Amino acid sequence: KNMITGTSQADCAILIIAAGTGEFEAGISKDGQTREHALLAYTLGVKQLIVAINKMDTTKWSEDRYQEIIKETSNFIKKVGYNPKTVAFVPISGFNGDNMIDVSENCPWYKGWEKETKAGKSSGKTLLEAIDSIDPPARPTDKPLRLPLQDVYKIGGIGTVPVGRVETGIIKAGMVVTFAPANVTTEVKSVEMHHEQLSEGTPGDNVGFNVKNVSVKEIRRGNVAGDSKNDPPKAAESFNAQVIVLNHPGQVGAGYAPVLDCHTAHIACKFAELLEKIDRRTGKSIEDNPKFIKSGDAAIVKMIPSKPMCVEAFTDYPPLGRFAVR
Repeated sequence: KNMITGTSQADCAILIIAAGTGEFEAGISKDGQTREHALLAYTLGVKQLIVAINKMDTTKWSEDRYQEIIKETSNFIKKVGYNPKTVAFVPISGFNGDNMIDVSENCPWYKGWEKETKAGKSSGKTLLEAIDSIDPPARPTDKPLRLPLQDVYKIGGIGTVPVGRVETGIIKAGMVVTFAPANVTTEVKSVEMHHEQLSEGTPGDNVGFNVKNVSVKEIRRGNVAGDSKNDPPKAAESFNAQVIVLNHPGQVGAGYAPVLDCHTAHIACKFAELLEKIDRRTGKSIEDNPKFIKSGDAAIVKMIPSKPMCVEAFTDYPPLGRFAVR
């Protein structure tokens, strides 16, 4: 659950791959965690990726093993949806600190990483340099506010402090915000980030904000704060979603009710109706009202949440318009 909440708030993922014999193979196998984490990152909209090949000391810094892993991993992340050309691959040893911050003496064969994105080409040697080369995403400040709550704290002498990441719009003191689906409206007294007062929180900021006359019992993780005067968020009774089945034993049909992780909400939703099966690459319809879908299929599904839930159209508010099912 923390993996998913954290991932849904990230601009870039660092996939750590163990180079040890057997370890790499297990992580990348059909049910391995490496595979699951990469799929989750991509599905939750994390567009940028860095791959660190860890524990290289246990392979005695073997170039052959490194190349083998790079080849396998490139194929695998390509299947997930990433373009390997945009990804920095770095051989490291976290235990010994090789290539983390300083260039390692242990792999003279390693010429460094390079990647090519829309922002241009970049290259370097260390993991730190790869992190420094992340392209900052465009932040949608002009849209109405959407701030999914990650937690709500009660702080002595201050009161109720919801925290979460601003996804769209801005939040500042004096604004009147509405929490959905709780349907609570209140004024923002102050906004803080890293224990410092902030004149306004903008997309990408993880903020805490103090609200008037709202008890900790009224709002919770998974609620979404918005501007009460500008397209405030509302609960959805039902919604249509494009779903891709990554791997699922057997078939999925109407009535299936998995737990959805959407922004910070964690709620069971019923597949009420399979509306159409579509081509997962083009989105074109292949079959109307299929009885079942299986691994590898994509479909448009009518979903009904088991309790009130705040979702948005992907085109309006991407971070609130995607989810993962585990």
